Amino acid sequence: MQGKPDQRNARGLTTALAGVAVLLAPLGCAKQVQEIKVGEYSSLTGDKATFGISTHNGIQMALDELNAAGGIGGVQVRLITEDDQGKPEEAATAVQKLVSQDQVVAVLGEVASSNSLQGAPICQKNGVPMITPASTNEKVTQQGDYIFRVCFIDPFQGTVMAKFAAQSLNLKRVGILRDARSDYSIGLANSFKETFASLGGEISGDEAYQQGDVDFKGPLTALIATGPEALFVPGYYTEVGLIARQVRELGFTGPLLGGDGWDSPKLVEIGGEAMNGHYFSNHYTEQDPSPVIQGFIQKYKAKYNQVPDAMGALSYDAARVLFAALQQVQAASPEEWKGLLATGAAKPEARRAAMAALRDRIAATSSFPGVTGAITLDEQRNARKPAVVLSIKEGKYAFVEQIAP
Repeated sequence: MQGKPDQRNARGLTTALAGVAVLLAPLGCAKQVQEIKVGEYSSLTGDKATFGISTHNGIQMALDELNAAGGIGGVQVRLITEDDQGKPEEAATAVQKLVSQDQVVAVLGEVASSNSLQGAPICQKNGVPMITPASTNEKVTQQGDYIFRVCFIDPFQGTVMAKFAAQSLNLKRVGILRDARSDYSIGLANSFKETFASLGGEISGDEAYQQGDVDFKGPLTALIATGPEALFVPGYYTEVGLIARQVRELGFTGPLLGGDGWDSPKLVEIGGEAMNGHYFSNHYTEQDPSPVIQGFIQKYKAKYNQVPDAMGALSYDAARVLFAALQQVQAASPEEWKGLLATGAAKPEARRAAMAALRDRIAATSSFPGVTGAITLDEQRNARKPAVVLSIKEGKYAFVEQIAP
């Protein structure tokens, strides 16, 4: 009679242990799941949302391709995206969360230089590599040796447009209308001003507005009175479209010149026919017959049902540069790879050393086959690459010329 109770007890114990095993199984599985977390901060909402959406699309497409091919050493990469609403103060908050709370191994972003200048010091302080797709203000990478970019910088872009104005358009007098609240606009305006003057041109006037303004007739009237043949307007598409309308209403018939901040489908939507006849510098053109570029465009169109702008192409390149560096770490150093997989709280020293190794791999990027051109990072962590000048005709962009560094 004693055996039966023992058997029942044994069965009960077995059942209890099985139940505990079932409860613990998810926890055990969770520990076995490995992933690499990468952060992104973009203006997914707000008045510059087209930049953020294009940036996110490019990064996501590169990520999907990577993970579909098996990730990195069999480890999937997870993207954690924060919307900074196009505001510098929100950019700082977003990056702090990505670095401290989410503990990402690297950060991609931003487009606007003012926003990148808020996020970069946080990444630098925490030893987290950051690659901006499109912030062209030269101060961005000066924040430290963990900060990189895959685009050209404002001194080059300003030089490109000054040379184009003086040598291709044969202009002698140009007025400048800059955004006084934008590091991007200020840097580009100063570079254009210096180079144009060095080429024998004259800056007839230099006026300013502030991001978010809708009435520009005051500074435009003042500039027109100085007798310019053209106006250099290194702003973002939201204001440029309105400026183009209003300058035509004031009777000015010369061209407007600008930079990559113009590149958005919304530009012509805002400016309408007033955008025809103007020129701006950019990172690539969809008219380039290169198989690399045309292949990218077809994949992007199939995924998002639209032609990628420069922000989509640059962010795709930025993500792929990062993924290539991660693959190099995984292949070259098992210990450093383990450090990237470890949580910051568990092994902070190993993790920091691993991110330093990742930084070194990014810094060594040379002749990387990007959609926006072969990418080589110089000692200041800036990409040396050509720029293209585009014109706007009948509401569409047309290639004019390419200018090398």
